[in-house]
Amino acid sequence: MKTSIARPAAPEATSISASGGRVELVDLSKRYGNGEPPAVDDISLDIEPGEFITLLGPSGSGKTTTLNMIVGFTEPTSGRIRLGGRDISRMPPHKRNFGMVFQNYALFPHLTVAQNVAFPLRERKVSTVETTRLVGEALDLVDLGGMENRRPHELSGGQQQRVALARAVVFSPSVLLLDEPLSALDRKLRQSLQREIKRLHKELGLTFVFVTHDQDEAMTLSDRIAIFDRGRIVSVGTPADLYHRPANQFVARFLGESNVFAGRYRGTDVYEWHDRKWTVTEQRYGAEERALVVRPERVGVALDEESVPPGRNAAPAVVTDVSFYGTYYRIELAYGDGAVGCAVLPVGAPAAVDPGAAVVAHWRPEDQVLVSE
Repeated sequence: MKTSIARPAAPEATSISASGGRVELVDLSKRYGNGEPPAVDDISLDIEPGEFITLLGPSGSGKTTTLNMIVGFTEPTSGRIRLGGRDISRMPPHKRNFGMVFQNYALFPHLTVAQNVAFPLRERKVSTVETTRLVGEALDLVDLGGMENRRPHELSGGQQQRVALARAVVFSPSVLLLDEPLSALDRKLRQSLQREIKRLHKELGLTFVFVTHDQDEAMTLSDRIAIFDRGRIVSVGTPADLYHRPANQFVARFLGESNVFAGRYRGTDVYEWHDRKWTVTEQRYGAEERALVVRPERVGVALDEESVPPGRNAAPAVVTDVSFYGTYYRIELAYGDGAVGCAVLPVGAPAAVDPGAAVVAHWRPEDQVLVSE
């Protein structure tokens, strides 16, 4: 099966396109019972027209409940949802005109591929001629032209999800919502579908709201990511901003791997970690920053203190594991206070280390960030 084909990227390449809708969540909450913690706790979020935003968080963090409130499957306990400035908080799902892609595809097994894709058009009383044309366009968009007469059981998992995507965009919704649509697929197929989803977003110009617990997926696809924890949005930003400048320890630990050192900022360009005094190059920090974070690709590993390059901050560690990934090694490290972290070293890096070796982790001060709890 082809994973992609060359075609124009402009929206004019197909009539299946629309102006992306602006979605605003205002003080939105959802409670399921008295005495229970809220599933969603007073969140606000502006989603720009045509933006690809991902709701990311661990299981039970509120991201899927938020998606269900946006699409209309779940009614908010309080707060408002606006589409283009219009309050749609109590509007039935079918009147919101949103496209939806589910984790389990939700295809009709007794219908053909073409009939599945045509279903939302027939619900909207689109003419037979127009339906045939739009279904053909939608299937071409997802590289399933020629499979119109197959039934879902005759398709692979990836092909079924492509049918679901075609059905969700065929009526040109202003917003497309995707609830962990790739989680049931194997790694290679998931990466292929990620590329297709990213292309569809660029080509169609719709607003995409994507839910996942997969950090790599969120980083790959998103214009911005909203990170959820215990019903709240704890940080919103571009993938690069969230990765390189996490707002707190939860974001630093959840989005990718980190070396996190719990110490104290002294306010004089010095961060204290046990008997170490590390250089801090920025002036913006205050007393609330209680941890120093360094991403693993910024960490070097030396065999002793004398081998640490000048001007670097350093921490003694013990190697607990070494994994080879073809172009790099992942070195797992245990620090003296019980904290664990890692370094990512390219193949051929000077330090050849084995599990059990005593080493010194080191990094440039400009490659670290101080965060709050």
